[in-house]
Amino acid sequence: MYEDRARLAALWEDELATFRRLHPRSGELAARGRAHLPDGVPMLWMAKWPGDWPVHVVEAAGAHFTCADGIDHVDLCLGDTGAMVGHAPAASVAAISERLARGATFMLPTEDAAVAAALLAERFGLPEWQFTLTATDANRHVLRYARQATRRRRVLVIDHCYHGTVDEAYATLDDAGRVVSRRGNIGAPVPLDETTAVVEFDDVAGLEAALETGEIAAVLVEPAMTNVGIVLPQPGWHEAVRAACDRTGTILVIDETHTLCAGPGGMTARDGLRPDVVVVGKTIGGGIPAAAWGMTHELAARVRESLDWAGEGREDLDVGGVGGTLAGNAVSMAGIRATLSQVLTPEVYPGMIARAGEWTAGVQAAIDEFGAPWQVTQLGARAEYSFRPTAPANGREAAEAEDFALQQYLHLHALNRGILITPFHNMALMSPATSSADVERHTVAFREAVASLYA
Repeated sequence: MYEDRARLAALWEDELATFRRLHPRSGELAARGRAHLPDGVPMLWMAKWPGDWPVHVVEAAGAHFTCADGIDHVDLCLGDTGAMVGHAPAASVAAISERLARGATFMLPTEDAAVAAALLAERFGLPEWQFTLTATDANRHVLRYARQATRRRRVLVIDHCYHGTVDEAYATLDDAGRVVSRRGNIGAPVPLDETTAVVEFDDVAGLEAALETGEIAAVLVEPAMTNVGIVLPQPGWHEAVRAACDRTGTILVIDETHTLCAGPGGMTARDGLRPDVVVVGKTIGGGIPAAAWGMTHELAARVRESLDWAGEGREDLDVGGVGGTLAGNAVSMAGIRATLSQVLTPEVYPGMIARAGEWTAGVQAAIDEFGAPWQVTQLGARAEYSFRPTAPANGREAAEAEDFALQQYLHLHALNRGILITPFHNMALMSPATSSADVERHTVAFREAVASLYA
């Protein structure tokens, strides 16, 4: 934790004054919004941005957006991965617009659906795909499939994981190692120890012990943790998870929604992982709601058999807790097809990863110059710094390094210089449109911020 809290508080007040001077129109829009929006925002977590009100966006293209006060910003948040392809990519916009003009949703397939599934199968190596609107929905559906296929009721997640708003994943370990609800979990339906087992990332022995009980239907993991800070797996972790799942008949689900930054097929393809299910969402639709999950032939067959697909079970497909009227709609399918085939292609990844390397080097240079006890970690086109001297080994270490006031200051400092960082942590993400000049703007501003704290 940063020790000079008086200095931090004074710096914060200076940046707040600057923010108010730069963003009066956003302030007016926020005040107007409070008439019918709690805190003036359409989703309460949007109030977490630093400053007295959120900056309001007017338009965006590529790696930049313009706010209501006419200021151009470099967007290193990119919708917390939702816009990893950049804002308004031309090919996606054209396909989405063309499809929208011919009808958006029918509860019937279009040609784009099969093409989108084939593109995902090629990238991730899993042959059977289903589509929904968010990765949260996909994770929920997959866990239901896993419980249906295994006739087991509990699932296992990693401490401090992130899988959207899936109820079972809002579990954590307390200081005594008991499974409890995560802080701030709103309206949890049941005690989390009834639905969920939790182990630390890279805790092979804990994972094996939980699976040996025979109670776990599925292991739901990120291949690298991303929402509590980037936590990379230790060598052998994924092989041990796969072996334990094989030994105990447990379904292995890998959520690649954030780690798609690692390559065209995420860490699954890059590192040769062997999941039973892959979940991916956010950016694959080019900016519109779209997500998918892929399964092995074996798992798909188990689900079919458990549902009596050809018999009475077919009658229950629309009420079984899996699906949604807008899931797999024609516009989403058009967006996925265009985005994967023309925008987020294998060819754009080297440039994205190189820009992340430049960002990481710039952050590390400032840390070294001023002796800040921080570290920075890169994962493909994503990078993040944390307030500890060494990279965290698990979610608990990453969480214990959090310093919300310090984070808010650094983010507001960047925002006042036209740079947007993800509000929930210190992550920067590169799109195909992000340039070295965009990265340099952050490097210069970040050095100034660190100097203000340690010089």
